[in-house]
Amino acid sequence: MNIALDVMGGDNAPHAPIQGAIKAIKSGLYNSEIVLVGNKSIIEKELNGLDLKNLTVLHAQDTITTDDSASKLIKEKPESSMVKGIRLVKDKAVDAFISAGNTGAQMATSLLALGRIPHVKRPALSAFFSGLSGGKILCDVGANPDARAEHLLQFAIMSSVYLDHIEGIKNPKIGLVNIGEEPTKGSDLYQEAHKLLSKELPNFVGNIESRNIFTCDADVLVCDGFVGNTIIKFAEGCISSFTEMIKEKIASKNRYKIGAQMLQPALEEIKNRYDYEEHGGTPLLGVDGISIVCHGASTSKSIMNSIVLAQKSINKNLIEDVSIGINDHLEALSES
Repeated sequence: MNIALDVMGGDNAPHAPIQGAIKAIKSGLYNSEIVLVGNKSIIEKELNGLDLKNLTVLHAQDTITTDDSASKLIKEKPESSMVKGIRLVKDKAVDAFISAGNTGAQMATSLLALGRIPHVKRPALSAFFSGLSGGKILCDVGANPDARAEHLLQFAIMSSVYLDHIEGIKNPKIGLVNIGEEPTKGSDLYQEAHKLLSKELPNFVGNIESRNIFTCDADVLVCDGFVGNTIIKFAEGCISSFTEMIKEKIASKNRYKIGAQMLQPALEEIKNRYDYEEHGGTPLLGVDGISIVCHGASTSKSIMNSIVLAQKSINKNLIEDVSIGINDHLEALSES
């Protein structure tokens, strides 16, 4: 098993990716080879003489910027760390690619270079988070701002396979994010999606309002990428702001500080439960190869956990099982 890591991508590159790789190896969480893809001189400077047999370097002279056209990267920047890393997956030289760089660029390059799993209409991004009753998946969170009902159906199928892989939840319950619980609520897309999911998925539990996302019975929540991205970023901002407000209040009075010391273990558990760094990135579901998309602000901890996630996805044959899930559904349709 080999994993390629984009060293030049992300707000904290190259430090965070390289240190994340070192942590994954030194902690024993990952014991196979990691290919650090990026500018060789910069990588060697960051390694500062450290020699780990599990780390190799692939020089890439170019980097991706926010001004680059995502759909033209393969032709215009073939020597970039992202394109070279994804090509390693395509050429079977590595089993997975990880990047905290430009998300749109990674999605476009992965789709163009790796292609789609047969019968998958649209690849999608899913986000794992902890609800009150356990782990949940929200999909799509940004890959498809415009989608059709049939796309949301496939998002549900692919996300169900993914949740089984990371949480061991068999036949997860599916919910459709909407502005009301009634089947007639929402836009034409969501009304049509409700009808389709009700017909095709026996484990569909209906519409889920956003206020119930953390408490509902559904394990997988589906929506288009515009809605999903808005939800996930709003939640991220709320948690960050709430954390800062708690810190300010605790610092304002001595008795609050005393109480906080007693509550610290519980507060740490809650923080870790909802910290995206604990789970790392997420695979781009539907492309024919493992491409892990990380948060742009990923730290070394998040990169380390993304490496662990990639390892789990490889060992549990995520790509093959997504393909089986899609094909099983198509076979069931043909027999009905």
